[in-house]
Amino acid sequence: MVTSTHETSHRIFQDHPEVLTPIFEALGMPSPVKAEIELMTPDVTELKPLERRVDTVLKVEPSDGESFLLAVEAQTRKASDKGVNWPYYVAYLRAKFGLPVLLVAVCRNRTTAAWAAGPFECRVGPWASQVTRPFVLGPDSVPEITDEAVVAREPALATFSAIVHSESRDIDAILHVLARGMRSFDKPTAKYWAELLEVGLEDTPARETWRELEKMVISYFPGRGTVWEETYYEGKAKGEAEGKAKGEAEGRAKGEAEGKAQGVLRVLEVRGLIVSDDARARVTACMDLARLDDWLDRAGTVARVEELFAGMPDEPRDERRPE
Repeated sequence: MVTSTHETSHRIFQDHPEVLTPIFEALGMPSPVKAEIELMTPDVTELKPLERRVDTVLKVEPSDGESFLLAVEAQTRKASDKGVNWPYYVAYLRAKFGLPVLLVAVCRNRTTAAWAAGPFECRVGPWASQVTRPFVLGPDSVPEITDEAVVAREPALATFSAIVHSESRDIDAILHVLARGMRSFDKPTAKYWAELLEVGLEDTPARETWRELEKMVISYFPGRGTVWEETYYEGKAKGEAEGKAKGEAEGRAKGEAEGKAQGVLRVLEVRGLIVSDDARARVTACMDLARLDDWLDRAGTVARVEELFAGMPDEPRDERRPE
């Protein structure tokens, strides 16, 4: 079953090969940033049998040395079927592409990491006809990042490290360092890394810690169930609910507008943005439902409240709006 951790490791290895640095260093190879890395199909299914897919398959062409395939598997716990499936992946990819294969297991606790290192053997009596030894990226092989300067300089490694160490007793301190380091990024970059980390932490207790710290980073990324998405939909739902309730008593149009206005303010306030009296008055005075819908959508992404009104003409004056 594909999980958030699987998806995150899939993306981060494709988009940021510098995360492979511990592997290249262990193999005595030049930095991965000097290598050409190409995404390959992860499908290792034959014509008929069970579907089998590796999380990520990359073709690596080092600046010095022969090309090889990197098959990456995110493993959160021991699984008895991997002793059969992992050797199959290696053998199939080797036969299909004619290249040597390095199987990498990403583990976030030492017990799973020790198991994942193998070896996994196909043995008859004293004779092993096949032996599979994955390269493990886990708490003992991926360093903890505890320096904000490293976060700013190497965000991919810092984010990946936090995922790998998500079950460490020091994870809260690690996440605080990440949050402070990410504040030096421009907003699109901060959103990207904060979102990627939240998804990668999956269902660990560390995810809830990060959801609170993420407010420092300001992230909104639809479709992932993250803290900013929930804030956005909470505000939108609140606005629609209040609009419906008030609409029945005071007139649907007026009530809906007032409810949506409250939704806009709720999203801005939960995001920690400072709403001036003038901005609050402008939002609550607006009776234009289309404009309120636009504000509600933009409230989840603007960096400052003033950006909400950028490029928009002033509304007709309302008697409730102060002079």
